Amino acid sequence: MSEAYSTPYTTLGLSTEASAAEIKRAYFALVREYPPERHPEQFKRIRAAYEQLRDPEQRLETDMQLLQTWQPSSSRRRPPAPVLDVSQHDLLLALELLTDLHRTDWREDYEVIKLS
Repeated sequence: MSEAYSTPYTTLGLSTEASAAEIKRAYFALVREYPPERHPEQFKRIRAAYEQLRDPEQRLETDMQLLQTWQPSSSRRRPPAPVLDVSQHDLLLALELLTDLHRTDWREDYEVIKLS
């Protein structure tokens, strides 16, 4: 069974204003408390949280993602109904494309008939 999502800051027991030294200190304290040999799942969560906060660029990206919380929509929006109106122009265009109505060179298909 999966646990609820927690932020890297709550995993390490820190506030969002923690310095790099405080992040490192909290990480090593938790690693001593939950070594990978005895608590592998807890260690994985601690390590992942530390990796997100260790690098300044990744920490900035994590902070930006934490600022933008997902808000579920209160009402579901329906897509607009398709327009099914057919005009006379559309019908004539379809007929021209599917038949020979657009041709103007009919004379080539007819031979001159001579009565003798």
